[in-house]
Amino acid sequence: MRKKWYIIQTYSGLENSIKEALEAKVRSYGYDHLFGRILVPEEVKLDRTSAAAEKHIVSSDAELLVSSNQDVKKGDPIAREPEAKAKNDGVIKEIKNYRVIFIETIDRRYTKTYYIPESAKVETGIKAGARIRQGMPLAKQGDFFCELDGRIVFTEKMKRIVVEKDNGGEDVYMVYPKSYDPKIIKKGAKVSRGQKIADSKTIYSKIDGRTEIAELPGRKEIKIFKITRTRLYPGYIFIEMIMTDETWNLVKSTPNVVNFVSNGGQPIELKPKEIKALLRLVGLEEYEEKTRPIKVEVDFEVNEMVRINSGPFEDFVGKITEIDPERQEVKVVVSIFGRETPVMLNLSEIEKIV
Repeated sequence: MRKKWYIIQTYSGLENSIKEALEAKVRSYGYDHLFGRILVPEEVKLDRTSAAAEKHIVSSDAELLVSSNQDVKKGDPIAREPEAKAKNDGVIKEIKNYRVIFIETIDRRYTKTYYIPESAKVETGIKAGARIRQGMPLAKQGDFFCELDGRIVFTEKMKRIVVEKDNGGEDVYMVYPKSYDPKIIKKGAKVSRGQKIADSKTIYSKIDGRTEIAELPGRKEIKIFKITRTRLYPGYIFIEMIMTDETWNLVKSTPNVVNFVSNGGQPIELKPKEIKALLRLVGLEEYEEKTRPIKVEVDFEVNEMVRINSGPFEDFVGKITEIDPERQEVKVVVSIFGRETPVMLNLSEIEKIV
């Protein structure tokens, strides 16, 4: 007997949890042969009109676990900082709390990293994204002053571990507070060359989104733009099944299922053209799953003048002539030696002219 498509009415907002409950019941009853797909049609949208929903700064030595334009889910690993190993034999002389402050100029050409002991009491306004000017104090105590006009890229609490080498010199390690074992790595403890001082640290995505990666002086930046999913038919689930008394009862007895969409008490079977439209809508054709295109919103327009912020055409100003939202690329015409030249760029390589 051939499976047919039906519509289930449910409580709005619970569609995905009901779908999961139905799939679990089908497996537990051994009814896999009586059921096919269970669908909650959604529109998937990538928001590129605003700043990244999530941004991670990692060291230049970090291993990237994702690539640009890759879709990730909440909890997916995206990067891994390497473990720290002792460079030489020695004795741990000092372990103190420090704050790392990374500042870059607005044009991103120059950067400066500051290492400030927490005991110096870092100024309250020192936080990621804040503008800062040359000469502004970074801490309430000590001679810690900003040496360039720019923007604070990130601040991070770290542990500064100083190892006094056998020859009298020092090795300094900046590690994450929870990445080392304080029972082993402690003041006065001996360390041997190659011994692990701190574990590697894995960074995970906090949202569903699409990545954008930039490799900059001294660091790598991972931006994640949020992907939102909007149910196209709130309160309804589409199910492929062989209708029998047993399968009808299995569906009807599932919590939060209201009823089948029916006519005179008889569940309505979807027509072939309706099935075809439904499968196309959710990115399925001939029952073979394909990747459904994501709608991308871009905060740029054709004919808009923009500045190129990285790559071989950095600091050039040009006009956008084409926008490809799906590939996240634009064609910009720039003037080189008095001649207009079109160049293809990633969205991350251009910025609005303020």
